[in-house]
Amino acid sequence: MGVRLLALIIAAFSGVTMALQGSLNASLSKVIGLWETTFVVHLIGLIVITLLLFVFKLGDGNLTLFSQAPWYTFLGGILGVLIIYTVARSIPKVGVAPATTAIILGQVFSACVIDHLGLFGLQKIPFTWCNVLGTLLMAGGAWLILRQ
Repeated sequence: MGVRLLALIIAAFSGVTMALQGSLNASLSKVIGLWETTFVVHLIGLIVITLLLFVFKLGDGNLTLFSQAPWYTFLGGILGVLIIYTVARSIPKVGVAPATTAIILGQVFSACVIDHLGLFGLQKIPFTWCNVLGTLLMAGGAWLILRQ
């Protein structure tokens, strides 16, 4: 199995966990509220990553280089709060499949723009007509899924 295929399998597994996480968060938000769910999810995540880094020593990076990272790289924490909140808010209104479809479309469109412009120090990958066609086909599939 090539490295590229393994990375794609890992990414697909990530998609599975995102759909599960959104569903679980939506269920929790019905009990304790949306912002409260966002807080609890991040608190549990903080506990888990603290254990993984400092108890089980799984990290292979260097936290002392924290101050050398560009300021915008820390926006991921804020985006994490927005992601948890918006996913938990949308799933109860439209269902898991339609919400996940809309999320994937938003992710693909944003990813294509980021790749095309080479934002955040990433390698530029041109947005080709094949990418446009693929995105339009995904949007068509999303329309079919969302149509009930």
